Amino acid sequence: METTENWFTSWFNTPYYHILYKHRNDEDAQFFMRNITSYLALAPTSHIADVPCGKGRHSVYLNSLGYTVSGGDLSPNSIAHAKQFENDHLHFEVWDMRKTIEHRYDAIFNLFTSFGYFEDDTDDIRVLENFKNGLKSNGVLVVDFLNVVKVKNELVSSEVKEIDGIQFRITRSIKEGFIVKTIAFEAEGKQHAYEERVKFLDLEKMKFYFEQAGLTITKIFGNYALDSFDPTTSDRLIIVAE
Repeated sequence: METTENWFTSWFNTPYYHILYKHRNDEDAQFFMRNITSYLALAPTSHIADVPCGKGRHSVYLNSLGYTVSGGDLSPNSIAHAKQFENDHLHFEVWDMRKTIEHRYDAIFNLFTSFGYFEDDTDDIRVLENFKNGLKSNGVLVVDFLNVVKVKNELVSSEVKEIDGIQFRITRSIKEGFIVKTIAFEAEGKQHAYEERVKFLDLEKMKFYFEQAGLTITKIFGNYALDSFDPTTSDRLIIVAE
């Protein structure tokens, strides 16, 4: 299996990751960006950091709304792709969210379950501390995570998805405090296998993390329409903090 201690450094940087997830719903992402920026009442001059940004779909749309955006991601391949969209108010760079943030932003967005990757709680808390230190005095952090309780209740243990002629064999489980997805497939005459691991973080554990990082939670939403969070039925766990 092609996994490492930090699985995301290998899997996110392969072309197969982007093939598997090529049908992500941009309309949902844009709907969320419109709603959350409206709720936050971000000034047109606001500078937003989108970390990690993947190939830049949220960053590009935020920039189209008039904001200055800095997108960062650990994957050099993703950043190389995103750079084609750069302009005077949109920039991308390779960015490890575990590292200290040098600049200060009006808002930092951590979107689409891009959190909870690390074995040690202190590493996840350090990420939140970095986000806090990267905010201006009146800045705001938005963390868009999955609702682990609903995921557990509706877990599909196995399925096969065929995309671009590749059959992705996917299995899911919850073990040792992580939601684990294994992706196996054959491509270019080789067998491949990767693993995604996201920590099983319910609202109470998230509250603990934010408190430890010195962040104050100001609002919690349960979906991209910004409805109230229900621990059983909500699709997402969206936390706004300062």
